[in-house]
Amino acid sequence: MHFVIIGGGPAGNQAATYAARLGAKVTMIERDVVGGAAHLWDCIPSKTMIATGGAISYSERIEGMGLADVTTAVDNDGLTNRVEAIKDRMSADTTQLLASQGVEIVRGSARFVGPHSVAVDTATGTREIAFDAALIATGSRPRIPDWCHPDGDRILTTRDCYPPRQFPESITVVGSGVTGVEFVHMFASFGADVTLVVSRQQVLPGKDPDAAAILENDFLGRGVRLLKGARATAIERVTSDDGRDIVRVSCDDGRVVETTHAVLAIGSVPNTDTLDLAAAGVECDDGGYIPINHHCVTNQPHIYAAGDISGKLPLSSVASVQGRKVAEHVMGLHTVEHRHLDYDKAASAIFTEPEIADVGLAEAEAFAMGRKIRVTKVPFATTPKALINNDPRGFVKIVSDPATGVVLGGSIVGQHAAELISVIALAVTANLTVTDIVESLLVHPALAEALAQAAE
Repeated sequence: MHFVIIGGGPAGNQAATYAARLGAKVTMIERDVVGGAAHLWDCIPSKTMIATGGAISYSERIEGMGLADVTTAVDNDGLTNRVEAIKDRMSADTTQLLASQGVEIVRGSARFVGPHSVAVDTATGTREIAFDAALIATGSRPRIPDWCHPDGDRILTTRDCYPPRQFPESITVVGSGVTGVEFVHMFASFGADVTLVVSRQQVLPGKDPDAAAILENDFLGRGVRLLKGARATAIERVTSDDGRDIVRVSCDDGRVVETTHAVLAIGSVPNTDTLDLAAAGVECDDGGYIPINHHCVTNQPHIYAAGDISGKLPLSSVASVQGRKVAEHVMGLHTVEHRHLDYDKAASAIFTEPEIADVGLAEAEAFAMGRKIRVTKVPFATTPKALINNDPRGFVKIVSDPATGVVLGGSIVGQHAAELISVIALAVTANLTVTDIVESLLVHPALAEALAQAAE
């Protein structure tokens, strides 16, 4: 079995290492960075900078913890080196793991030349590779509309923001989804004057309104300007009346924002346009995404798709599990007991200040469906650990079935929400009840105590 994988991100890596352990001959084709461009150019650098911003925010609360005031100054070179070091370490570790499993890595850009072969344009020429099965896991890139022309200097995409060349004096963030609000938090933490263009009346549309409200209050408390109900229609560099080089963001309702920088964070597009999918007979939808079944199989039974290009949840965690499931299917393990992926039970987190995380059935979604649920909400302010940390913001909310007590979902806002949501995620996946959580012997004092209180 020769298994070819196009794309070395989380989905490709998991599929490669697992299939190789199961005995497949695996060839991975990667044109950018092993580890995944979106993962190592977007996720990891942004979270690294957010962690530094969080340290700054923490220092601002230090006076209330019985310590003298501490001032923080950002070392731009030091932060840049930190971001690069983490990226390089992760990529090197991934490459070493693949090599230890006997995976061949081919550097270049791949395109299909038939249903069972790809051509790879490398630095030394074109190489054709035949395969028995293939996985397409080429990821995505920032979406750029025709009314915006990023220059990488003042008009930025999300990938232009790190490592930081300079910290903006002021910046407009266009897009109030997950990526947009994380950038607002990051730039505000580093002292920039931030404006967020919100196309609807709530940041994080589709997320828990209670969570969005806490985040909005935090933004406003830090001086972030929210332009609600506004859609950007143009982003351009102009010269101000006093001769400064600035960026002007124009909105459809006539409002205009002028700042030193602007960053576009309005989603992504799949990297499928250069693959010549038609040559392999693989179908994609109007958006360029590749439809898959519950085994991640495309319309071609021997060709799979995973990660962002599959049109499912664009999360590294989801892509990783998809990759593992693909390897199982390629090697025939699906013929034994096999749990299919349930994307409705995937946990996700937003690394703002405070953090936001959720999983499973949302309260608003249940009401829209007319489904009977039980919702319990406990503020962190009632837990000793939150008071010890001098950060009582946020809450734990658990959604359960009133008849059986089975945990259906939940959301958390506050410190370490991304870690704490794992408890609810496990409960949702394993069909545990609120009683199972209540009767767990949790640590005291700990923020996790709010989970037991909400379950009770």
